[in-house]
Amino acid sequence: MGSKIPHCAKRENVGGKLKKEKLTQRRIQMEKQKIEEKKQKILELVREFCAKNLDEEHFELAERLTLKLGRKRNVPFINGQPKIWAVAIIHAIGTINFLFDNSFEPYISVNDLNSYFETNKVTTTSKSKQIRDLLKLEMWDNEFSTKKMKESNPIANLVMVDGIIVPLSSLPEQYQQAVKHARAENKDISFTTK
Repeated sequence: MGSKIPHCAKRENVGGKLKKEKLTQRRIQMEKQKIEEKKQKILELVREFCAKNLDEEHFELAERLTLKLGRKRNVPFINGQPKIWAVAIIHAIGTINFLFDNSFEPYISVNDLNSYFETNKVTTTSKSKQIRDLLKLEMWDNEFSTKKMKESNPIANLVMVDGIIVPLSSLPEQYQQAVKHARAENKDISFTTK
């Protein structure tokens, strides 16, 4: 037969469990506070850089990206310096929007970007790639592309009808509007005639 646990020992065990739960809740709260502080510092750095060197649209995209990273289960910027994350976020947005191509406006070189933040090019590109891989960012990304990039997307003028890709302009106006409306909401649409 098993030995009986005294009633007072049961209470202590329950109390120990409550203590662990309180500690866990406190850690979670501290973690959330640390994330929020880091996020605000990153946004401050990004805002300052964009105000001096880019434009409001790039800041809004970088802000949206930062907020999305902050909602991840494992927030990547919890570790590391805020300036490294700020430059990497700008680099990630810049990479998918041709920011480093001098035939585009606005333009900045990767060297100038790193110079501003006093960061290393290798670290910046590595963190930027980490962000782009984590969020699956690519050229003409619906969520993180500038308006100009969205408008220049060669695929934006195509739509699938009965499994065949056709020019959007070949559809009646009401269907063109339906496609544009769906894409504005980051959705896609195709048609079948059968």
